[in-house]
Amino acid sequence: MTEGLPDSLIPYDDIVQEALRAVVGRVLGPVAETGHLPGTHHFYITFKTQAPGVDIPQRLIERFPDEMTIVLQNRFWDLTVDENRFSVGLSFNQVPSKLVIPYSAITRFHDPEVQFELGFHVADDPQGDPDPHGSAENDQPIAKPVDDGSNVVAVDFKRKK
Repeated sequence: MTEGLPDSLIPYDDIVQEALRAVVGRVLGPVAETGHLPGTHHFYITFKTQAPGVDIPQRLIERFPDEMTIVLQNRFWDLTVDENRFSVGLSFNQVPSKLVIPYSAITRFHDPEVQFELGFHVADDPQGDPDPHGSAENDQPIAKPVDDGSNVVAVDFKRKK
């Protein structure tokens, strides 16, 4: 039944993804303010290591060239959260590291304490630009006046098939 429906000109998927990524920031914000996790909550955060805006040590990029998962549980420090990203201090093989991770690079957020999980799409485009949309066939409807003396205008919206 959805075969003949046109593609949406409104990027609903992108809007929903952005709203869900804001959930990560809202969860991490109070942790940054207090400096500790509530109760026994802890977070697994998976992200694309080479996504735009990610700033992690080169040794981590070499070890995880595509994607890596960090755990915020017992040993983390300097968690800062803003509208577009978060940064955190973590230790890898006893080497302290600072990671800056934009929400747009996150592919998965999981809190195993309550079995809460979010999955995200990450654009493969290194510029982070959304896919271009083709021109819509109904952007400029053809209006034809009706010659019956009335003020009715017939509009022909072509359907994409």
